[in-house]
Amino acid sequence: MEKELQLPEGKMLILFDGVCHFCNDSIRFIMKRDKYNLFYFASLQSDLGQQMTEERGIDTNLIDSIILIDPGNAYYLKSTAALEVAKKLSGLWPALSVFLYLPEGFRNWFYDYFARNRYDWFGKMEACPMPSPEERSRFLDT
Repeated sequence: MEKELQLPEGKMLILFDGVCHFCNDSIRFIMKRDKYNLFYFASLQSDLGQQMTEERGIDTNLIDSIILIDPGNAYYLKSTAALEVAKKLSGLWPALSVFLYLPEGFRNWFYDYFARNRYDWFGKMEACPMPSPEERSRFLDT
């Protein structure tokens, strides 16, 4: 097994579906509102994404959307990951964390419905797009 990725202190890694238009747009949305640069990014399809999910025993056939990895092997999936990210953004986005008080199964039902339909609604790319030069330092799989 490869050596565990060492993120800088206090930073988190967001794994996302790199061929999903909505997911890529969401990463750019997060970057614009991440005023403390807390998040780094990698696609699930990348070697790093595959390594991180394998080390945590996450089956990407079942979870093929957002995964938030917090140093120390804590990780969050689906709606919990999205809401944990929202808690750290600037603006009113942290208010969405109130939904963390709802049962995870209930939240994930809506999340899974959206995730199942995201390619139909927003499209799918042939390959992960390259980040802009100013974004590149935040992507760990380029």
